[in-house]
Amino acid sequence: MFLRSNRRFKDGKEHRYWNIVENKRCAGGKVVQRQVLYLGEINDSQFEAWYHLIEAFDEGSQRHRQLALFPADREVPASADGYGVQVRLDAMELHRPRQWGACWLAYQLYEQLGLDRFWSARLRDSRQGKQWRHILQTLVCYRLIDPGSEWRLHRLWFEQSAMGDLLGADYALVEKNALYRCLDKLLEHKTALFDHLRQRWQDLFGASFEVLLYDLTSTYFESSLPDDENDKRRYGYSRDKRSDCVQVVIALIVTPEGFPLAYEVLPGNTADCTTLRDALRKIEAQYGKADRIWVMDRGIPTDEVLAEMRQADPPVSYLVGTPKGRLSKLEKALLGRPWQAVREGVDVKLLPHPSTSAHPSTSAHPSTSAHPSTSAHPSTSAHPSTSAHPSTSALRQALRTRRCTCWRRATPASTKNAPCDGASSSGYGRVSNKSRRWRALHARNFL
Repeated sequence: MFLRSNRRFKDGKEHRYWNIVENKRCAGGKVVQRQVLYLGEINDSQFEAWYHLIEAFDEGSQRHRQLALFPADREVPASADGYGVQVRLDAMELHRPRQWGACWLAYQLYEQLGLDRFWSARLRDSRQGKQWRHILQTLVCYRLIDPGSEWRLHRLWFEQSAMGDLLGADYALVEKNALYRCLDKLLEHKTALFDHLRQRWQDLFGASFEVLLYDLTSTYFESSLPDDENDKRRYGYSRDKRSDCVQVVIALIVTPEGFPLAYEVLPGNTADCTTLRDALRKIEAQYGKADRIWVMDRGIPTDEVLAEMRQADPPVSYLVGTPKGRLSKLEKALLGRPWQAVREGVDVKLLPHPSTSAHPSTSAHPSTSAHPSTSAHPSTSAHPSTSAHPSTSALRQALRTRRCTCWRRATPASTKNAPCDGASSSGYGRVSNKSRRWRALHARNFL
């Protein structure tokens, strides 16, 4: 930084207006000057004070000395002689504030992961001077600090951040078309990137990869169905409740700590149950065979794929929910076993039989279901005398009074959704899962 003056002649007299400016080096070696602070007209003593203030930091030696600032309407005390500077507070203004701390932290994290070295060898500058590796770093930091669209980065965020100063680049870094074209250059390095990240996570955080979480999501586009058959935008099951929009399905594999190991973008009409076999093959091809445990939703695997996982060498372990339809087939065999052990290493808590679970006094009292001998015998846990909670009729009446909109009576379609008046205890129709959970929650609160 340095002082620069502008001269102006007014009424036959020369006036000198001072600014604090700094040099900014842009792409192509061009240097521009940026105004830091406008000082206006200053006298000789003020000029000397500002000159000492600017010289307090020597960029060559990277050393600075501490200065004391005092309002211009006060004299610098003798104790501050030599390092006291008078400042015109009424003339100071703040121009173009920028976010610095978050940008600097994201910049340091990017280097800690070794991504600057990784991409410098793969993203070369173009002949027109496009610095693709810096464009990518700006996109990554932007997604980390304040996620948004590339258009928002181009129009708004870059000017409010210090990314240009940290990277030594100008506004050409966020040219609109360059932001979109940069993403296309990354796809061919996808496998190498995940190999690099896996090694860095293991070195920095000691991350383990024995347990993998696998799930799918979707993202939709407000556009028409494309004519290109190879385009992945298709109509399918929309998790965003936008069945009128085309979409793509995204499969993601992460560790329990949240470190992603792989992802895949699939056509929008892909069924969840058809994706697991390819995911297993890709993980084994990229990271080798190992003793891993896959955790996933029950709608993802099929019986055929699970059988292949058990027969693999080495066997692939998995943890998946059992479909409700299968639980009814296994119920009789489970109830005949001790409640502590379904098989070795698996402890379960035996719940009351479904025939008695509709009775509020059966499932609501925690002490009755925790004891094996009590919960295994329906008549014991259903008897009011075995618990300290209110009588059955009082509890049923209280539940109807407090959450009467949850229980529906089996009435004609015209009155099917009418709330219960709490006067009858028979003839209840089907209740949704949400209503059951709602009712059970308030039953526990009542007790």
